[in-house]
Amino acid sequence: MATIAFFAPLGAGHVNPQLGLIAELVRRGHRVTFATDESNAPRVAETGAEIVPWTSTWESLDTGDAPQMHGKELVRAMGLLLEETRAALPQLDGGERPDLVVHDGTMCWWGRILAERWQVPSVETWPNLVGNDHWSMHHDYTTVNPLSFGFLRTGVRLARFLRKEGFGDVRAFMRGDRAAVRLVMLPRAFQYAGETFGDGYVFVGPGLSERAGEGGWEPPGDGRPVLLVSLGTAYNHRPDFYRTVLDAARDRPWHVVLAVGGVDPATLGPIPPNVEVHARVPQLAVLRHARAFVTHAGMGSTMESLHFGVPMVAVPQMAEQRANADRIAELGLGQALPADGVTGAALWEAIEGVAADERVRERLRWMHGELAAAGGAGAAADEVERVLN
Repeated sequence: MATIAFFAPLGAGHVNPQLGLIAELVRRGHRVTFATDESNAPRVAETGAEIVPWTSTWESLDTGDAPQMHGKELVRAMGLLLEETRAALPQLDGGERPDLVVHDGTMCWWGRILAERWQVPSVETWPNLVGNDHWSMHHDYTTVNPLSFGFLRTGVRLARFLRKEGFGDVRAFMRGDRAAVRLVMLPRAFQYAGETFGDGYVFVGPGLSERAGEGGWEPPGDGRPVLLVSLGTAYNHRPDFYRTVLDAARDRPWHVVLAVGGVDPATLGPIPPNVEVHARVPQLAVLRHARAFVTHAGMGSTMESLHFGVPMVAVPQMAEQRANADRIAELGLGQALPADGVTGAALWEAIEGVAADERVRERLRWMHGELAAAGGAGAAADEVERVLN
């Protein structure tokens, strides 16, 4: 039995993709610890992992102030991540030395640093599209001026910090070159230029966990098709969009489940009788019954929708989500709409279009096969054990 330490930033899109892997490793007899905050602790504990509590600097941030991942906002995001890393290290370095570190590869810089300090191997989980010389998010969806004062200043601060931690090559650190393997939590078929990624990347697909603590959900039983609408846990302060959904849903022969995050439902106007409004919903439970999904196209939600074979209408809210939305449309798994200016008529036309399209259903069946072939949590656990051995 090995002791495996897991690390991830607070966001559900980074925590949830690891839960199935954790549960599988625990089932195989390994001892797993997971460093997280109180908001994530209940669903992590369901997997059998031991919770290592710590306090994040992001807990006090307003979700409406989450930085975009391009231009000056990307520079701000890098600054926030550097400060989060500085705060995490002294809290998490005092524990016992594990046999292996598994950490989120996108944002969890402290996972890379702790594995180096402890001199143990590491495995990275990438819950998003990955990049190489053939395709990169930064080439197509994000822009930043590398000569801007803000970018240069942040780059110097990061380089100085990393040198003190024993990392002389900033680019190698950012790529995660130290990792024994990168587990990409999507099938290779969904990745742009997927065939060009070599042995360092293993596309295992999503390893979904039950997440029973989120609660269950059942449709009303009147036979109406179910539509789920959610813009995720960040970038979701969109009261105008929610009003558009409510107005468009009125008198439609659908049952709509609408998640509005921190927006007060009382500010949205009259709620039609065929719509239920919640701050958050048990997404997996609703998707089991859904005929269509209006989504921000976060990769976690995208993979969950594909797992249940639910066609998507993607309304992305930031750069990474735009890349996912374009891929959804390109592969025929749904439609993509612009983030702003969506009318109720256009939205409902897209919903009914994807729900009725036999071609979309065919492509969803194909992608479901790709997810199954990727292996999910079992394949990911095999890779972790290969590194341990």
